Amino acid sequence: MSERDNMASENRKEPIRKEPRQINFRVSEDEYLKLKQSAETLNMSVPNFVKKKAQGARLVAPKFDYKSRRSIISELSHAGNNINQIAKVLNANKENITDFERLNRNFEEVRKELSKLWQQLN
Repeated sequence: MSERDNMASENRKEPIRKEPRQINFRVSEDEYLKLKQSAETLNMSVPNFVKKKAQGARLVAPKFDYKSRRSIISELSHAGNNINQIAKVLNANKENITDFERLNRNFEEVRKELSKLWQQLN
């Protein structure tokens, strides 16, 4: 090996990967289409889906499609922000509200329900 070739090989950097090993296998067109459909249902790439299945992961289909989930999350986020703003005003004006305790309990119930909805979406 010449000195120039030796320097080139020393300067070449190996890519840094979290998982350095790679496994390749071939599937028929029908098998690939089934894998692709399953992966799309779970909003995953085909390689990621196959890897999870090979690891024995229990994959659960989402209850809503991606667009619906985004919409629901956005609406819940707006509702949660509004509730937090109202709670802040109520807490700042405790003395001026005649039935503060009842209002506070109602807001806590709404917060708990919002929290449950967030957990169902995730």
